[in-house]
Amino acid sequence: MKTSNAVCVMLVFTVLAAGSLVSAASTEANAEVDSVEGMTPRTAGDATVFADGRNSFSFPAANLPDEERTRFAIGNSFFKRNWVQAPSSTTARDGLGPHFIARSCGGCHVQDGRGKPPEILNRLNTEQPVDLLFRLSIPGVDSKHGVVAEPTYGDQLNNAAVDGVKPEGKIRIDMTPVQGQYPDGTPYVLQKPAYSFTDLAYGPMHKKIMVSPRIAPQVIGLGLLEAIEEKEVLFNAELQAQRPDAIKGMPNRVWDAYAQREMLGRFGWKANVATLAHQTAGAFLGDIGITSSLFPHENCTKAQKDCLRAPNGSENGEPELSDKLFNEIVFYQATLAPPARRNVNDVQVLKGQKLFEQAQCAVCHRPAYTTGKVPFPALSSKALEGQKIWPYTDLLLHDMGEDLADNRPDFKANGRQWKTPPLWGIGLIPDVNNHKRLLHDGRAEGVEEAILWHGGEAEQSRNSFMSYSAQDRAALIRFVESL
Repeated sequence: MKTSNAVCVMLVFTVLAAGSLVSAASTEANAEVDSVEGMTPRTAGDATVFADGRNSFSFPAANLPDEERTRFAIGNSFFKRNWVQAPSSTTARDGLGPHFIARSCGGCHVQDGRGKPPEILNRLNTEQPVDLLFRLSIPGVDSKHGVVAEPTYGDQLNNAAVDGVKPEGKIRIDMTPVQGQYPDGTPYVLQKPAYSFTDLAYGPMHKKIMVSPRIAPQVIGLGLLEAIEEKEVLFNAELQAQRPDAIKGMPNRVWDAYAQREMLGRFGWKANVATLAHQTAGAFLGDIGITSSLFPHENCTKAQKDCLRAPNGSENGEPELSDKLFNEIVFYQATLAPPARRNVNDVQVLKGQKLFEQAQCAVCHRPAYTTGKVPFPALSSKALEGQKIWPYTDLLLHDMGEDLADNRPDFKANGRQWKTPPLWGIGLIPDVNNHKRLLHDGRAEGVEEAILWHGGEAEQSRNSFMSYSAQDRAALIRFVESL
């Protein structure tokens, strides 16, 4: 796999142009004056970019050195452009499939943003999902994978395939309305999805199949999250263990293919991945069908004869994605900057912050950290070190109740637990992706519905929110949307 000199020159030019935009954003950041603690617009410290609109999630860290912006641009190119079926004259981008759900990283993370479920009509999905994938497993324990893959279909269902290979199947989504009302009598309606598979190409699934839907989250600030010291996350768990209420978060411990050791889980909806490198290589293989040195074998099971026979994009037996390009793609994601907060001095936002804290939301959605050293300097930037950041997460697993349960364990996470997702950038998802679907499968239409789905350890916080007046509920939502 090679990148031509012409492509490199083009990418250098692109990144220098982008750099001038980021410099302007950085200047604006320096002109801002912080108000009260916790209400700074600098979500990512010196790395913060002041941006809104369609490209809000697509800028490099504002303090990224010029020499590293070329790496960012190269990674950006290979993150967003489509891979093609092998063999192809486009040797730098061939090897798609045999099974896949998207043709590029950007196919799920459009504009580096958040995916959504397919449109629903008459309570059924009208098309097949792209940015909503389905993890598969059967009961059992695997110390290096966390789960035991379904024997015929592997660890996720892929509903697309290259020529000559059958798609594994189709996803059916049935929506059921769930009606409720606030204590003040205000009614609401949630939509609860049920998932099933049709048109399975290789026969029935295992009778004990376990399925977990996972929406593609926005990819901002990942390098900063990776630079949070492990002791800070464990401290979150220690503090919560001492609480008299139900909030008792726990860390996940997972095997990491890049570091080749067990580590603290930070990424994925169940904190089932430790490093951005592992996450990236896993997504290339599972979602696009692209092999790398971390995962060098195509994701075909013994039952999938057409998949096993399909040509690949390997050159001389090497993986389809070279280590050099892989490193640039990881670097790109690591240095994508969270955008600055908005309306930090707005009276309603300030009120909403207090209500957010009163409802104990900030226990799990811990506001701030100071980053430590980046764990893998070759894959990230020192510009991310020593930054005061405001991601609003504890990176811990929490029991979120039966309504949100997928009943599928993943390493130490049980079937009712989910990782607390970061909230930074949440108010800009409509600008970037033209929707506001939230939670692990996108079932919630906006912040209010997401809160109403909270149960288990978060039930008390949800009840506090529901007990607020309509005006106070609106203030809390406006605060979250300012992040």
